[in-house]
Amino acid sequence: MSTTPLVPPQSEVKKNYLNAGYGIKSWLLTTDHKRIALLYLASITFFFLIGGLFALLIRLELLTPAGDLVTSETYNKLFTMHGVIMIFFFLIPSIPATLGNFLVPVMVGARDLAFPRINLLSWYLFVIGGVLAIYSMMAGGVDTGWTFYTPYSSVYSNTHVVVMIIGIFVAGFSSILTGLNFIVTIHTMRAPGMTWFRLPLFIWSNYATSLVQILGTPVVAITLALVAIERVFKLGIFNPTLGGDPVLFQHLFWFYSHPAVYIMVLPGMGVISEIISAFSRKRVFGYEFVALASIAISILGFLVWGHHMFVAGESVYSALSFSFLSFLIAIPSAIKVFNWTATLHKGSISFDTPLLYAFGFIGLFTVGGLTGLFLASLGLNVHVHDTYFVVAHFHYIMVGGTVMAYMGGIHYWWPKISGRMYPEGWGRLSALLVFVGFNLTFLPQFVVGYLGMPRRYHAYPPEFQIWNVLSTAGATVLGLGYALPLIYFFWSARYAAKAGPNPWGASGLEWQIDSPPITENFEVTPVITGPPYDYRKVLPQEEPVG
Repeated sequence: MSTTPLVPPQSEVKKNYLNAGYGIKSWLLTTDHKRIALLYLASITFFFLIGGLFALLIRLELLTPAGDLVTSETYNKLFTMHGVIMIFFFLIPSIPATLGNFLVPVMVGARDLAFPRINLLSWYLFVIGGVLAIYSMMAGGVDTGWTFYTPYSSVYSNTHVVVMIIGIFVAGFSSILTGLNFIVTIHTMRAPGMTWFRLPLFIWSNYATSLVQILGTPVVAITLALVAIERVFKLGIFNPTLGGDPVLFQHLFWFYSHPAVYIMVLPGMGVISEIISAFSRKRVFGYEFVALASIAISILGFLVWGHHMFVAGESVYSALSFSFLSFLIAIPSAIKVFNWTATLHKGSISFDTPLLYAFGFIGLFTVGGLTGLFLASLGLNVHVHDTYFVVAHFHYIMVGGTVMAYMGGIHYWWPKISGRMYPEGWGRLSALLVFVGFNLTFLPQFVVGYLGMPRRYHAYPPEFQIWNVLSTAGATVLGLGYALPLIYFFWSARYAAKAGPNPWGASGLEWQIDSPPITENFEVTPVITGPPYDYRKVLPQEEPVG
């Protein structure tokens, strides 16, 4: 991205955001978007470890056909808590709250987000919601599944449903406030000369995500609040014995929860665009189409919730409409995948760790998207509904997509965040282990699901055991792949070589300031004079120093 005047080198005596203040109080009361991003990073890493522990227990139970590790009631709580923690407290906030918080102001040339205090409040709300979720877990857990289907959740479950719902409700406000902050910042605080089609694609994807956050999150918050109200006051909202409608709950829940898939995936698509451009040293092919595809996904995402309900009693005409729309939403996603591939064509490719994670994202997300078309087909959906085929599809999108992009983004921007590099060899090994482990974990689940193994059961027919043994073995490799970065990032933050402002030779505005940045991001407000991803004017890749 061309700027004039160029941002001058930062003075060595100026403090960066990491050493601008010491002590826990300076962090807990900070309004610096970069520090808040690190607070989120620490928080969601904690929740990721908890959710991963539940996943480990689930896979250990499924090693054998008999339910001999935990009882069926405990197993119900395990997969519920795994889903709730991973979706509401890791996947949804993972990229927007961490990389988005850190990068959105820098990428648009601003000194901070529009509402710094609200940004800090959003983190506190997230933590409060997470504490309530952990309390419900420690008090006995929840057994409803992460979807909280009624009337079981609102009438019959004897677990801590209300506390969990309150936790999710509070965390929802964190998501809304983050989306609001991003939208206002992108609209009102762009640097001079930064028109809409000079925005990086990471900004476009976070803007589209923010629209879904502020429009969709209130719906699920109100829906879950109604479940709690029905449970506490015995009202007939969803309970059919009191005149309620349990299918109404599914409509309300999935109206948010399918767009929520794009809250998780859209920011990841923005990460992949940045990485592919940087490591092929080319402008993203069809930049305008990729940008507008993000907006199209966010809009169409609100029109396809009914494909989760093909067996819930909706009319054939309604089901056909949702099936058609579900096929339609694949088009903007396909545009991105084809345009990323075209960008790589004849590029100056550098196979560093971030690009390996990006390759993994493209492969796994493509498999998840294609199997989504299977589930959008009425006949096949009826056959594989509530089987492990759905579990595998969901994880190919959410884990194979979102987490691969998240890991790629953390590696790509780690030099900017910490000011230091990381061991490249270990990074490449982690990307390989994650890719191999993921496929070994979830490819067998497509097979066993198509053969008819239902999800959410802790016992199963013996003929399915071989596939579950493969899945558990793959989960072990996958866990090792995720553990490695946690180790070498801690090491690199202190001992690795210093990164310099632009170790990748990338073109973005964030690479024209020091690593790590000063608190105010820029000493001089940049003026944008050219398109993004203009590698004709980018200096060669810098060597790490120190």
